[in-house]
Amino acid sequence: MLRSLSIPVLALVLAAIPAIAQTTDPNPAPAASKRQDSASSTDTKKGKKVLTNEDLSKSSGKISVVGNAKDNTADKPKALSPKPVSPRYVASVRSQIENLLKQIVDLDKQITDLRNFKAGEPTTNASGVEMDRRYEREPVEVRIRALERKKMGLQSKLDALYDQARKKGVASGELP
Repeated sequence: MLRSLSIPVLALVLAAIPAIAQTTDPNPAPAASKRQDSASSTDTKKGKKVLTNEDLSKSSGKISVVGNAKDNTADKPKALSPKPVSPRYVASVRSQIENLLKQIVDLDKQITDLRNFKAGEPTTNASGVEMDRRYEREPVEVRIRALERKKMGLQSKLDALYDQARKKGVASGELP
């Protein structure tokens, strides 16, 4: 007899569990309404007016500004008066730039010759022996990478020289 009663009771308990899980919790609804109430109350409490540039020009009273007027003028960068650059400096920079450009062109020719040699095309140094140097035993790729690194170093020197001349006030039309 207990067995016959335990099965319906167990069925009722199992049926009641999903029903309990589906009921809504009353706590989240008041929390959401409290948030809305607190947001509306802070809006009414703040009541500070934001002034724009138009409002400032219309106002006749004194307006407090953070900082001192002396500090504000010191923060602004002063315009540099253009000083004439000496022609000797311009000629020196121009000769340095031309020298670097010639070296870069020579490196480009060497890199092109090595790439042509690697591809099997005829070059001026196709035998692998340079007339003014010893026989090279390095692989062609290694020599190409070394020349490209050297070219990048010369290019960075050239960029630094241009930047330095620009800071000194040399016009870009005066340099090659």
